[in-house]
Amino acid sequence: MSAKEALFSYLAPMEERPYYYQVAPPEGTSWRNTHGDRRSMAVEDARDFPGVSLSAEGFCLVSHTTAVADLWDVEDVRARYYPEIEGLVADATGARRVLAFDHNVRSEERATRGEVGVQPPVRFVHNDYTEQSGPQRVRDLMPADEVEELLAGRFAVVNVWKPISGPVRQAPLGVLDARSIQMDDLVPTDLRYRDRVGEIYSLTWNQAHRWFHYSEMEAEEALLLACYDSAGGRARFTAHSAFDDPTSPDDAAPRESIEVRTLAFF
Repeated sequence: MSAKEALFSYLAPMEERPYYYQVAPPEGTSWRNTHGDRRSMAVEDARDFPGVSLSAEGFCLVSHTTAVADLWDVEDVRARYYPEIEGLVADATGARRVLAFDHNVRSEERATRGEVGVQPPVRFVHNDYTEQSGPQRVRDLMPADEVEELLAGRFAVVNVWKPISGPVRQAPLGVLDARSIQMDDLVPTDLRYRDRVGEIYSLTWNQAHRWFHYSEMEAEEALLLACYDSAGGRARFTAHSAFDDPTSPDDAAPRESIEVRTLAFF
């Protein structure tokens, strides 16, 4: 199949360190100090490339049918969905130990209505973790007496993205082939919370970037993203972004999705 063209919002080059507030900023401070750089990019359907892998391109599609009836139920997701995802990541990667540690549910419609805990799709190109924040997550989450040993071995942050309902035709998730990303494209960016500052990578545009998506993803499918890997010689950062699909029907149902972040130890 031929690629489609879609707009992606990159970070416009800037001198100061980028930031985004995740809570109301102090009076007189802007929510962010960034400007977007919108670029039209070709997006290929990854279904046409069955050899795509987590270790090379940095993402892969797997089958997964959850036993959790309501993925909007925070407590049920933590109690029952997290263990499912831990098993899924262990099976897909060969990790000896997996910890699911947080999740987001996304729906433009529900977020606009003000439903607590629901966010809209993210429409800027980013990677969830950096050289600094990947290891920091291990320090934050794992028992103190195990941290140094865990940091000495290989570990990864794997994001598991899944439609809550399908097929996804509105605001699908675009993923960048990790091999097309240069380290100079990755810009450390602060996420400012009430009690801490997190760090992600924003991305500046590079004409060599190669975008993919999986067309019409169903609720029985899940997309694994390598958002950090401590090992060299494999995909370490897989940037991604929601995008507006120009071929999406006007009456397409709003995208509803859940993503769970995991730490995988090898």
